[in-house]
Amino acid sequence: MPLPERPSPLYERLSFTWFRTFAPRLPRVAQPDPPTALEPYESVRIERPGRRGHLAGTWFPAPGAPRGAVLLLPPWVQWGRSYFHRRGRLQALRSAGYHALTIDFPGRGGSGPTVGFFDRDVEDALAFLVARAPELPHHLWGVSAGGYWSHMALSRRGGVAGAMFEDVSPHLIEWGGRIMPASRPAHLLFRTLFPHTYRYFDVRRHAPHLRVARAAYVSGEQDEGVPPDDTRELASLADGICRIVADAGHLDAIKRSPDVVIGLALEVFAEAEQG
Repeated sequence: MPLPERPSPLYERLSFTWFRTFAPRLPRVAQPDPPTALEPYESVRIERPGRRGHLAGTWFPAPGAPRGAVLLLPPWVQWGRSYFHRRGRLQALRSAGYHALTIDFPGRGGSGPTVGFFDRDVEDALAFLVARAPELPHHLWGVSAGGYWSHMALSRRGGVAGAMFEDVSPHLIEWGGRIMPASRPAHLLFRTLFPHTYRYFDVRRHAPHLRVARAAYVSGEQDEGVPPDDTRELASLADGICRIVADAGHLDAIKRSPDVVIGLALEVFAEAEQG
């Protein structure tokens, strides 16, 4: 399966404008400071070369001698990077010796405006991570939309050893049709008008080309937008590990089985570091 080419800048702008018109709308809210239990931390500004604005992020240094650094990318929720203030991911990473970087995607929290597909923002965040911790192994942990857009960046440029993906749909348009049936005519029109973007949005085409040493996928058994077979297919295409959490819906696996989800991420990162 060949890696899909990126649409032209004009085609990207037109198709993404159309897509956002029919995508779920979220209010923009101010990001709370991390709780005291996550101190120390540092607010950081991530530049987007050649594009307007910047990405807002938070850097959580590892205690003692670090073993690696992890970029955490949130789902498309109004809480942005503060999504990671709960459920123990940050605490577990730091306890294991990892620096951690969280970001707000464009249009969320303290980040600038949306300019094209979000995979460019993943690339900018990865470049910041590498520059901040240049001598260490680098990893990525993406949840839902965060993991989705990461596939495009990692198939094109790589830059990480291990990748952990939670609740990632193989295709945003397919996902939208499942959770918003009334929008299916608009999604069909999108596929007709923008076939190049539709192919580019299919991360099943990107998964076989991920430039990572190790990858893992986890999702919930009851996730209507991301059925278990979709997760299994992505894991198979990426030659990665797959875990399906029983009785869990979307963004629910970490709530029902935090030890499984966090343990899998740490396992994958450790294996990737060993080559």
